[in-house]
Amino acid sequence: MLDRLFTHIAGRIAAFAGQPSAFVIAVALIVIWGVTGPVFHYSDTWQLVVNTATTIVTFLMVFLIQNSQNRDAAAMQAKLDEVIRSVEGARNRFIGIEHKTDGEVQAIRAELERECGDDAPEVADAVDTIERLRKRF
Repeated sequence: MLDRLFTHIAGRIAAFAGQPSAFVIAVALIVIWGVTGPVFHYSDTWQLVVNTATTIVTFLMVFLIQNSQNRDAAAMQAKLDEVIRSVEGARNRFIGIEHKTDGEVQAIRAELERECGDDAPEVADAVDTIERLRKRF
């Protein structure tokens, strides 16, 4: 239940934070803070207000952004796994590859590049790619 609640709240806040209106509000708050500087004689407390506020917002946004990225990455991996599973001739050993260590992933990449031969660093020609896809179906 806590997971669903957090996901719901994080999603709502992330959606709002990505809107132009959120940026306008943030700019307005900074302008208001700047304009009040002379009123408070640019005191330490006046500076501390914006420093504390921005630190708290940044700290909390890190967790929201990470949560959002984790969900997006997991969803993308699930979709890619389904594509691999459903395409005839695809190598099922790539399903769940995101759970492997960096070294294991690098080894798999090196193996794939060896399979490609001398053309590994280069981008495949679009026509060849389309032809290979047509042959699969």
